[in-house]
Amino acid sequence: MSLAAVHFLLKIPSATSLWAPLRRSLQLCSRYYPVHASLTYEAIKQQNRPEVPEYFNFAKDVLDRWTSVEKEGKRSKNPALWWVDGAGAEVRWSFEELGVLSRKVANVLSDACSLQRGDRVILILPRILEWWLVNVACMRTGTVLIPGTQQLTAKDILHRLQKSQAKCIITDDSVAPAVDSVGAECQSLKFKLLVSEGHREGWLNFKDLLKNAPSDHHCVSTKCQDPMAIYFTSGTTGSPKMAEHSHSSYGIGLTASGRYWLDLTSSDIFWNTSDTGWAKSAWSSIFSPWIQGACVFVHKMPHFDPSIVFESLSRFPITVFCSPPTAYRMFVQHKLSSYKFKSLRHCVSAGEPINADVMGEWKAQTGLDIHEGYGQTETIIDENSNILPPGKEGDIAIRVKPTRSLFLFTCYADDPEKTEATIRGDFYVTGDRGIMDEDGYFWFVGRADDVINSAGYRIGPFEVESALIEHPAVVESAVVSSPDPIRGEVVKAFVVLTSDYASHDPEKMMKELQDHVKKVTAPYKYPRKMEFVQQLPKTISGKIRRNELRQKEWRKD
Repeated sequence: MSLAAVHFLLKIPSATSLWAPLRRSLQLCSRYYPVHASLTYEAIKQQNRPEVPEYFNFAKDVLDRWTSVEKEGKRSKNPALWWVDGAGAEVRWSFEELGVLSRKVANVLSDACSLQRGDRVILILPRILEWWLVNVACMRTGTVLIPGTQQLTAKDILHRLQKSQAKCIITDDSVAPAVDSVGAECQSLKFKLLVSEGHREGWLNFKDLLKNAPSDHHCVSTKCQDPMAIYFTSGTTGSPKMAEHSHSSYGIGLTASGRYWLDLTSSDIFWNTSDTGWAKSAWSSIFSPWIQGACVFVHKMPHFDPSIVFESLSRFPITVFCSPPTAYRMFVQHKLSSYKFKSLRHCVSAGEPINADVMGEWKAQTGLDIHEGYGQTETIIDENSNILPPGKEGDIAIRVKPTRSLFLFTCYADDPEKTEATIRGDFYVTGDRGIMDEDGYFWFVGRADDVINSAGYRIGPFEVESALIEHPAVVESAVVSSPDPIRGEVVKAFVVLTSDYASHDPEKMMKELQDHVKKVTAPYKYPRKMEFVQQLPKTISGKIRRNELRQKEWRKD
């Protein structure tokens, strides 16, 4: 069975190694999911055989089904969507209400904007209710959704409009001026919808159109492999590419994620803090929870604030929580014991590796493990597409020939050359490096272009970063290669210090941290260079932009 279809692997919560091994099988699932404690890996394989029909539409085949279950009184009283703004406003929608409103939005797209199946729609909105309505409406109309974050600049928006040839863009007052500044250069853009109480010249008012739209809409028939969404890659390397996903890759493929990793049922209330411009928001704020009939909790939270997170977990009956490693690193800097998360039972993280020290501190303060998801591994191969034996470092890859999993992304849209470049022999190469041990555990080394080769020693940045964060002076760090006349390249660490250590002598602090790393991991891995910084450059999804730091180092040479 391809674990690309399972769409995730597990990280052992109790691991004390720098990078806990990722299990190729789910033999030990009883450690993670009490609800499924009696299931072996083989049982899960038999259970997780999702049917892939010729036609599939998530709005019609999943969301509308939950509406029927609600009407029959067979689902818990939890809403489908529970939204709060932090200032007292609160909205709870059932699946039926979500259906009615999303059909109205579908009519806005089809009638007011004359959009047809396959037309592309760019959506740039914060965590407001309209974001969810447009997502579902695009499924109902067969239009292809392209989400974006509000942090995009006018240049970013221009690139996305021109590259995607989108016919419609939907955004709010904060982004509309940037769109107008580049709109004349985008010949394909025909409709601009403004989600606002006010009006703007050249824009249709979304709220006015929604108010007057009929609630009857016939969902289009979409095939499983028809395009559903396009996500511009976060751009840790190179210019953003358009990763296309089909109706089945998320709508069916994320079944295992919701059921086994997130451990959701229709009685759960699930909060995922992801930015709406990141694909993780689709995975964990739409597909995974709603496949299971769970309630999606949303806090508007314009700016990420740990205190808001703690207060919300204390106040609302949230049972399952997901946040990126960057957030957890911030969380454990606070005194969590002063809060009571009475309903919380399951915590997860994804996006980039999370440090074992952070996992341990979170558990020490909350009593809960962090279950980390990793979304694409199956096999480790060498440069000639040969599967490597245990203990040998190679590229993590997914077998796509003779049959490509329907749950893998379809292609890089409109770019066959870049799509083909991801294929080596019979495999899709993920861009990650790893090692599989004798027991079938995968050990993540790092992104292929992040691994440092110093005097013949290969060093993964994450293991050095994990060693550094175990020191009380370190909030977070980023490790990259830096040119060296003798060794070719050496390890350099960019370090953010805690406030208690920020005023310490830099030279003494560097020596202390270097000695610390030598004790925690193999001495040859210690950072020979170090720079103390106020913050690290990150992508819009919170991943550290090591390539930016690496390029900065090599430009100095």
